[in-house]
Amino acid sequence: MNAKEYLSQALWLDQMINSKLEQLEYLKSMTTKVSRSIGQEKVSGGKSINSTMEQAIIKVVDLGEEINRDIDRFVDLKREILITINEVSDLNYRLLLELRYISGKSWDEIALTLGYDRSWVFRVHGRALKEIEALLKRSD
Repeated sequence: MNAKEYLSQALWLDQMINSKLEQLEYLKSMTTKVSRSIGQEKVSGGKSINSTMEQAIIKVVDLGEEINRDIDRFVDLKREILITINEVSDLNYRLLLELRYISGKSWDEIALTLGYDRSWVFRVHGRALKEIEALLKRSD
């Protein structure tokens, strides 16, 4: 795994968690749409509405637990990446890497924050990645 892939892991995991949260909200909304009149026990096909509701609730609970495990992994991964970034000697490199890979800022936001143009940010990013690459090789 190269430096950029290593640092990007948290960003990808964050996106996966957000996607699962959207799925969870959809599942929750679907469970509230299931309605029945009092006394109605069966729907066409013979399946109990209670059984359908139970299955939907089980899916909601399972997905919620999966999201919680992903969040735990996300927090640990960000901590590990931040420790690696903090080993970088140059403060500009560290700040840029934190803004990008810990805070998830866009290149434009980073350039604005640092007061430089995008081309400078990309050059510094390349240098910072080389330093991370050296740190990763050293730790293997």
